[in-house]
Order: sequence, then C-alpha cells, then structure tokens
Amino acid sequence: MKRLTVLRHAKSSWKDRELDDFERPLNGRGRRAASRVGREMAERGMRFDLVVASPAARIRETIAGVEEHHKLEAPVRFEPRIYMARVAELMELIRALPDDVHSALLVGHNTSAERLVAKLSVDDEAGLRRRVEEKFPTAALAAIELPINSWSEVEPEQGRLVELIYPVDLGD
Repeated sequence: MKRLTVLRHAKSSWKDRELDDFERPLNGRGRRAASRVGREMAERGMRFDLVVASPAARIRETIAGVEEHHKLEAPVRFEPRIYMARVAELMELIRALPDDVHSALLVGHNTSAERLVAKLSVDDEAGLRRRVEEKFPTAALAAIELPINSWSEVEPEQGRLVELIYPVDLGD
C-alpha cells in the first residue's frame, strides 16, 4: 500500500501585476490557510517520506506555512516539471518515485492537482471525490491510498480518497 497526498498551494497575491506568475507570493489569507492546514495535518498525524513540490514562490511559501505547525521531517525535492504540468506529466512523475517511499506529498497547482486527485481515486460513499471534482480550493489537501507495492504500478481510478482537508472547514 502506498499513500499519495496532494496539496494545492495556498491563495496567492495578485497585488503586483508586473510580477512573473512563477514569482507570485502568497497573500495574507493564503499564509493563514497554509498554517491552518499544517496544524490540521499535525493533529491527524500525517507523515511523509518525501515531499515533491513545484519550485514556484507560492509553493515554497505554502510549505513554509504548513511547517509553522507541522514539521514535515521529510526531504523536499523541488521539481520544475510540476509547474504548469498536465495530469499525464504528474502521473509520470509519481510512477518514477522511489519504492522505499511509502507516503509522498505532492505540492502543486490547479487545475492539475484537482484533476490528478479525481483521476487516481474512485467514487466513494462519503462523496469526497465528488467534492474534489466540484472544487479543489487553494490550500486544499487530499490523501489517496493506493493498493500498490511499486509507484510504477499507479493507474487511474485505483485509489481510495481517505482524507480531504479544505481550509474553510477548519474555522478560525
């Protein structure tokens, strides 16, 4: 069994319209949401063997916000291919993960993050997948259990969505 957790970056700032998209930072709401999600991750005891993330500024700041309450304690590998990736590219990246990694956190962008979660998971009684298909907001996190021994075995619709965190559900 492998576990893939997908985290969409928190809300970014559009204050400086001259700034390149790659360099856009988080806004205040985004920083607060990343911190809240990190606290929730810590409370749920989420642990990872590897973090794979886009190198974009808003991703780095999202990770920093998460780490205010949740020390990831896993190596972070910044992967340029995640920025502007299509789902097929993310699938390739996941299939290439080392097999000694049992729990991976992928930190990326929409729409690919939302589409990846929907592609990997099957419909569930709790309606988690349906909720993701309707909206996967900034700083949302989805954990998928995959019945595989090797990441190279990852296929569409084989995972079970087991955790879904939306900042709006966390209050404060």
